[in-house]
Amino acid sequence: MLRLAQAPNIAIATLWVDVLRQAGFDASMQRYFLGGAAGDLPPDQCLPEVWLMDKAQEAEARSLLHAFQNLPQRRWHCVCGELVEGGFEQCWRCGVPRPA
Repeated sequence: MLRLAQAPNIAIATLWVDVLRQAGFDASMQRYFLGGAAGDLPPDQCLPEVWLMDKAQEAEARSLLHAFQNLPQRRWHCVCGELVEGGFEQCWRCGVPRPA
């Protein structure tokens, strides 16, 4: 087993593990319930971790995780003047779809 990453919270750790598993990697999350010990233990030691079962897959798994963590974000201006960022396909102000 190899610790691949430390996540800031359980939701992000779960997302990262799911992405790795969808790509065929045998990954798991550790320290799932340790957040309750923060205070008795140092907080940085209580964060959830993503572990990879096969050390031979480390390079590919790190590459996939890096690509997922650094997805390009779109920015576009709607006809109503609103700046829309991220993966939104329509304006949250007026509902107009993103131009092609």
